[in-house]
Amino acid sequence: MIPRLVATDLDGTLLRSDGTIDDRTRRALIAIEAAGLPLVICTARPARWLRGLADETGHRGVAVCANGGVVWDLHTESVVQEFPLRAEVAVEVVARLRPALPHGAWAVERAGGFAHEPAYAPRWPVPDDTEIAAIDVLLAPPAAPAVKLMVRHPELSADDLLAQARALLGDLAEVSHSSTNDALLEISAPGVSKASALAGLCARRGIGPEDVVAFGDMPNDLPMLRWAGYGIAVANAHPDVIAAADEVTASNDEAGVAAVLERLLDGRPARREAESPGRAQ
Repeated sequence: MIPRLVATDLDGTLLRSDGTIDDRTRRALIAIEAAGLPLVICTARPARWLRGLADETGHRGVAVCANGGVVWDLHTESVVQEFPLRAEVAVEVVARLRPALPHGAWAVERAGGFAHEPAYAPRWPVPDDTEIAAIDVLLAPPAAPAVKLMVRHPELSADDLLAQARALLGDLAEVSHSSTNDALLEISAPGVSKASALAGLCARRGIGPEDVVAFGDMPNDLPMLRWAGYGIAVANAHPDVIAAADEVTASNDEAGVAAVLERLLDGRPARREAESPGRAQ
């Protein structure tokens, strides 16, 4: 297929394992946009971690951040839209999960800031004005709404943590994780995902899912890959992502995204049968 829009995850997909972007991928991104194909970055990262990305990638469009909780303008570095959890939903999420995860430590991502419990150990630099308090205090009025809740567990695996949360929360909220190396559960408002935010962006451009190619590697990418007309997993992806993808390309450390983008620019058809186990029906 020749897409009308390209969407891609960042960490573990577009970026190498050391968090950098290689020259081949940078050239492919520039070529895609030069050819008139919109590029949408879709990431679990908060918007504040995307500052400088425009200079690094040459991409100055929009990005879907916080697993769909925020749409961010990379050029103006400003929030376009946000889809937060309702206050009562956030409180109920904690009420359901905390008894089952007594050793979990909570954090709150907002469109304009970050807060966490004292026991929560951030893995990345946090803003100077980060609030540190118990989760009940962080969610109490007049706190700004959360676009994403997070809970890190010291003993469970990421997949086990996700399975427990799904059983306890049902359709109360959207739950996922974005790394098998960190037992960090990511919780969004019900129905909010990379797919929902991307679908809204595409609808405003008159683009249907059949005209979208999407790349990903982790469970938080699954809704987006299933929504897109053609979903591609990198070789290092989570087994569930590989099983759901239409194609598996090379790994993030082998410029797998660039390889597909170069092929698309050449006008060659996607290798739906030769390279993929097939999308689950």
